[in-house]
Amino acid sequence: MPISFFEKENQASGNFNNGEILEKKPIGFPQDGGKLKPYSNLFYWAHAWTPGKKSTIALHPHQGFEICSFVLKGSIKHYDTKQKKWILLNKGDVQIIRSGNGISHAEEILDSSEIFQIWFDPDISKTLNSPASYSDYKVADFPVIQKTEIKTTVICGEGSPLEMDSEMIEIRNHKINSSGFDFKLNSSKTYSFFVIDGELDVNNKKISKGTFFIVDKESSLNFKAKTEAEIFEIKSPSSPSYKTYFQRFMN
Repeated sequence: MPISFFEKENQASGNFNNGEILEKKPIGFPQDGGKLKPYSNLFYWAHAWTPGKKSTIALHPHQGFEICSFVLKGSIKHYDTKQKKWILLNKGDVQIIRSGNGISHAEEILDSSEIFQIWFDPDISKTLNSPASYSDYKVADFPVIQKTEIKTTVICGEGSPLEMDSEMIEIRNHKINSSGFDFKLNSSKTYSFFVIDGELDVNNKKISKGTFFIVDKESSLNFKAKTEAEIFEIKSPSSPSYKTYFQRFMN
């Protein structure tokens, strides 16, 4: 199907520390039981939040993948074994762990805060032989494109300082204040969208906060905002030029 919708109830669920951190996962791990498997060079996508007080995910290792955290609300702290210190990130800030040949990190999601953590799937035949690295970016680092109907923050793509090994990734956050407009797409790419806030009609289908949808082989979408809405977009290759981790070991 050119457009596939996954409402919150069709996404995998998870939690840490006996529910101190809650998760919905548009793309989960196999054991999570969600409907979606990894695709393109997207391996994992979790929407995580603290319903109350802060909570910490203890130090744990990673290799190969590129792991990005996007702060949607509140603040998080991050520690890794390269920098060996805790770093504070606030709403709109982004961190990337290029985990390479190995790194360990810990995360603390502060009171009533909310993030995306997304794992991108680079060419592990190269990344596993590279030293791990980490970068963090403040919201002011990202270029903003303001139009009448939409305000777009370019998190990864033209003008953004964020660099990734996973090929052909573009990431944008859109705030929509128009009753309707056409959103132009490249029909040779795959688009992944998450509704962070508000209600929308997408090609005449009503969707609400928390809905995830994938668009393939389409040249445009029609958005109609019922209320002021915010959506998160990742554009990725329909078929990466390399075998992903999922294709190598899980498919």
